[in-house]
Amino acid sequence: MDSIQRAHDLQESKSNLSNAILDTQKLIDILQAARDNAAAKPATAALEVAKARRPVEQSFERLDNDLKDINKGLNAYQKALKDKFKNNALPTAANDALARQPSLINRAIAMHLLREGNFDVAKTFVREVNKMQRSRKETDAVQDDLGRSWIEELAEADGAMSYDDQDEEKTSNLIGPGGLQKKFSEMYHILYALRNQHKLEPAIEWARKHSTKLEARGSNLEFELSRLKFVELYTSTANISDGGFGGPLRALEYARKMFPALSARYSRETSGLLGSLAFSPGLEDSPYSSIYHNEYSYEEASASFTREFCGMLGLSSHSPLYTAVTAGGIALPRLEKVERVMAQHRGQWTSVNELPVETPLPPGFQFHSVFVCPVSKEQATDANPPMMLPCGHVIAKESLEAHSRGKNKMKCPYCPNECSPKDCRRVYI
Repeated sequence: MDSIQRAHDLQESKSNLSNAILDTQKLIDILQAARDNAAAKPATAALEVAKARRPVEQSFERLDNDLKDINKGLNAYQKALKDKFKNNALPTAANDALARQPSLINRAIAMHLLREGNFDVAKTFVREVNKMQRSRKETDAVQDDLGRSWIEELAEADGAMSYDDQDEEKTSNLIGPGGLQKKFSEMYHILYALRNQHKLEPAIEWARKHSTKLEARGSNLEFELSRLKFVELYTSTANISDGGFGGPLRALEYARKMFPALSARYSRETSGLLGSLAFSPGLEDSPYSSIYHNEYSYEEASASFTREFCGMLGLSSHSPLYTAVTAGGIALPRLEKVERVMAQHRGQWTSVNELPVETPLPPGFQFHSVFVCPVSKEQATDANPPMMLPCGHVIAKESLEAHSRGKNKMKCPYCPNECSPKDCRRVYI
């Protein structure tokens, strides 16, 4: 992979197209001027074309020079890819669950662009999707099973302005004022202040504004930000007064103002923070030194804020497209090997909703635990989901049906309790 990385670095360093864009615009201006002059004076049209010939040739020469390094980098990139992946057959789309779901792919791309702050690109992408839908007249290609546009879904879920059939209105619902762009702009504004400037006030103000919803979600964000502000004030050396206790005194004043509202849920934590005041200025040797010497505190606060902000919008903290592509890249070598082995032995990929082999992924890409029925020792599926008995034990649906077949009452396989099969409930893991 080193050759690919070198080619990638070379391409990144040579991918500045500014000069090419400027020279292209100059070429367009030359052609436009020649056309206007020829239209104004038809008798001299041939002369105008002759006069423009040399400037046009020079413009193309400049464009060739502008793109020479870029083409060189692309050729090196292409050669490195061919050398690394020599005639390797990749898994086909025959088993691709998303092959017939372009709406899901388009939605994931649009959401990823918005989450990354590429609002202009997202707006252009949504507009192009609308144009494709209208020109091809294949509304099912950009709609879900209910026949409703994914753009309409996002706009309505976001609480944006009402949906309209016009392309620009569709785009505005998703991208425009009041849409997701505005909310992600707010998120990036707060994140920039928090991560780059270490300014906590915008994030604290947002947390206070949404304190009720955050508390309902069981979030600790408001307290984490308040604790970080307390630490910031405590360790501040600006304008130290009162015999060197200016920072702790400002922290105490802040605690008197903010901690009463938080003490009900965080009494132990707030008591610890207040107790640390007694160790000033010898904080390094106190039991509380770890609280005040966390070099990742702002990064952790930024991650918590991003998670809660996206959670309030009903979104995951990481882009689903990034997660899917990264997980796919990790799994690709193993899937490629499976495809090759199956082709050699003329096997078939018979799994419909699951991979034919286990693909180990890092913990960050594991979102659901796997339930294995303790009775049948089989893994649960959509057709055979886990079912919880009134006593609290969980078995697979097929095992439940086997134990209760022909009976109004059944005994739990793991305890003496009896129950009716209709009282069992499906468990979602």
